Amino acid sequence: METFVIKICTVVKKLIYFNVKVVLDCVPLEPLYHKNLLKKNHETMRDDIIQTRWHGRGGQGAITAAKIVAEAAFESGYSGVVMAPTFGTERRGAPVFTSLKFAKTKIYDLSPITAPDMVIVLDHLLLEEVDVAAGLAPSGLIVINSPKEPDAYRFEGMRVATADVTNISLNGGLPAGIVNTGIIGAFGKATGLIPIDILCKAIEKEFAGKNGRKNADVARITFENTRVGGI
Repeated sequence: METFVIKICTVVKKLIYFNVKVVLDCVPLEPLYHKNLLKKNHETMRDDIIQTRWHGRGGQGAITAAKIVAEAAFESGYSGVVMAPTFGTERRGAPVFTSLKFAKTKIYDLSPITAPDMVIVLDHLLLEEVDVAAGLAPSGLIVINSPKEPDAYRFEGMRVATADVTNISLNGGLPAGIVNTGIIGAFGKATGLIPIDILCKAIEKEFAGKNGRKNADVARITFENTRVGGI
């Protein structure tokens, strides 16, 4: 299993590992919170904790994508950020998933996510292998790397957003199979939770000296080409 440490200025920093778990308790700030795009209630969003689950394959960078979004969430005003355990194998191509929670206040619930508010899928073919919608909250959101339109997918009571991240990434000059930065752009467009400029800044920081600008450009292009469906 991979282990990551997010380096970030914080008053209290706790690092707890269970495969992958990073807990950040930071100075409270006002969050950027797009209530029109995410319908929340006390049953689906405990204490306004935004719960996301990221599905990918070994080698696609799902864990790195969640890590980048975690740092961007903090930078945009979410003071509580938790990366929960990761499950799967390091074997290239094998299904893997990780979870990320963020909120406007400190998060005390460090348990794995079982009822996410949204899931992000880095490969649409995973839909044939994994129940990506398992536990998804009512009116939840599914963001999929897919060339298809959102209405091509039938998830009852859920919203679907799609973007052809694979082709956008290839056309943007990234190696084949690298879709994690592009899917961050799709996440940004579909949720409205974190501004694309902050997401791109976090991407450039993560990939500094390794095509950071190119990866950020792919995220921005994907943001502009993400299609968001209704329930």
